[in-house]
Amino acid sequence: MIPVFKPLIEKEEFEAANAVLTNGWLGMGSYVGEFESKISDLLHLKDTGRHAVAVSTGHAALHLAMLLFDIGKDDEIITPSFNNIADFQAILAVGAKPVFCDVLEDTLCIDLDKAEALITNKTKAIIVMDYDCFLCDHDKAKKIGKAHNIKIIHDAAHSFGAVYKGLHCGNLADATMFSFDPVKSITCLDGGALIVKTEEEVEKLHQMRLVGMGQPAAVMYGNQRAWTYNVEQLGFRYHMSNMHAAIGLAQLSKFDEIVESRRHACSFYDSQLKDVVELKVPLADYSFVVPFLYYIRVPKGKRKDFIDWMKLEGVDLGIHWQPGHWFELFKNCKSGDLSVTEKIAYEIVSLPLHSKMNLSDLEKITRKIREFFNYA
Repeated sequence: MIPVFKPLIEKEEFEAANAVLTNGWLGMGSYVGEFESKISDLLHLKDTGRHAVAVSTGHAALHLAMLLFDIGKDDEIITPSFNNIADFQAILAVGAKPVFCDVLEDTLCIDLDKAEALITNKTKAIIVMDYDCFLCDHDKAKKIGKAHNIKIIHDAAHSFGAVYKGLHCGNLADATMFSFDPVKSITCLDGGALIVKTEEEVEKLHQMRLVGMGQPAAVMYGNQRAWTYNVEQLGFRYHMSNMHAAIGLAQLSKFDEIVESRRHACSFYDSQLKDVVELKVPLADYSFVVPFLYYIRVPKGKRKDFIDWMKLEGVDLGIHWQPGHWFELFKNCKSGDLSVTEKIAYEIVSLPLHSKMNLSDLEKITRKIREFFNYA
C-alpha cells in the first residue's frame, strides 16, 4: 500500500535520536534553542524583527496565540470552515467563538472579501490559512487587519519554507503558526512553533509553554534548570522536548532535498493528470512553496468509489478536510455564505505525497487514476 503520508526517516534522524538518548537530557534543552535559531535563520525572521518560539504542537501554538492576544469569552474569530479542526478547538479553548467563512475556489484559501463582511464589534482576529501549494492574499489580510484593528493569525501549517512576494511565511502576520507533526514536510515527530513580533511576547510565551514557570529559556537551553522561579500567569505543558527538536534539526539539514523532491512530485502529478477531463488539479507555481500535500477534485458522485477502488489497487487516499460547520460541536456557530466550501468538500481528495518519493510510486498512482477515469 502506498500511504498518503510517509515521514522521511533516515540515518540522520536515528543518529539525532541516539545523541539525545545518550546525552540523557530529554526535556526542553539545547536542541530546542538550536531548532528555534535554525528556523529563524531559514525564514529570515531577524529581517522583520520577529522571533520563533518552539512548542509541542501546532494546536498549542494557536492556543497560545489566542491567549497572547487576550482573546477570550464571547470574542469572535473568523476562520475558514475549510480548515483543520485544531484551529476551531483553539478558539473554543479560550472561550471564543468561531465564525465560519468561505474559501476561494481557485486556491482554497480564505475569501477575504467574505471575511471582511463578517467582521463585527466582537471580532478579535481572522485566521488566514495557506492551503497546500497556494498562499493566501497576505497583503489584503494585513490591510483588513489594520483597517478594523484586529489581529491576523497566519495558519502556515502547510507553508513552512514558502515565500510570499519575497518574504518567507512567518514574516507576514501578527502571529504565525507552524506545525511539525508526523506528516508535515518537516517533522519533529510532533511539534510546532509560533512566530511573534516582540521580545515581550516571547517572554510571555516562554512562561505559558512551561506551565507558567518563569525559568529563563537561556538556562534551559544550556540543559539546566532553575530551581527557584516565579509563576505570574496561566500556563500549559506546551514546551518542545530535546528529542523532538533533534529530529527537526536532522530534517532541516536536508531541507533543500525535501523541497526539490516535493516540488518534483507535484509537477509530475500535474503533467500526468491535467488532461483527465473529469479532474481538477492545482497547476500551481511550485517555485515558491514547499508542498505538504497534493490534492485533486473529482466529481462529487464518484469520490467514494474512486477512493475505494484506488485502495484495492494499493494506493491510499485522504480527504483534507471536512468543513468545520459540518461537525456537531460547531453546528450553531455563525457563518457567512459557504457555497464554495459546500461544493469542494464533496470533491477534494489528497494523493500520496512524500519527501524523496519513488518515481515508480508516482507512475503507479497516476496510471491507476487514469485507469479509473478511463483515460489510459
